[in-house]
Amino acid sequence: MSLDLLEKCLSRGIRMTSQRQVIVGVIGDSEDHPDVDELYRRAVDEDSTISIATVYRTVKLLEEAGVIDRLEFGDGRARYEESGEHHEHLVDVETGEVIEFYHAELEALKEQVAREMGYELVDHRLELFGRKLPSGEG
Repeated sequence: MSLDLLEKCLSRGIRMTSQRQVIVGVIGDSEDHPDVDELYRRAVDEDSTISIATVYRTVKLLEEAGVIDRLEFGDGRARYEESGEHHEHLVDVETGEVIEFYHAELEALKEQVAREMGYELVDHRLELFGRKLPSGEG
């Protein structure tokens, strides 16, 4: 289980029932960006008494507390990840795979654009959607 995520929950005063601990563990251990249905499948593998309603309520609570982020990639499913280090997402439109990346020049450009328009950038979200190039192209 991700102790960092559990500690974030506790520091925000979230009461951690055994079922919430399982759900938090599933989210913290995820290397992908699961939706609620996938979180439910993984949680039930650890505790068969967890209901889908419990997963929905817990995800909403964690999102409202700011310990997880809700991601929308245009496929009609909300996906989730632990809040943390800033990064962007590249979504493979053929497989649905979500690839996390950080690009320093891109970050600087976003700051520059905001300044040129007379703003201080306080937050942003950037999602790229692409198709893998054939081998040898790129």
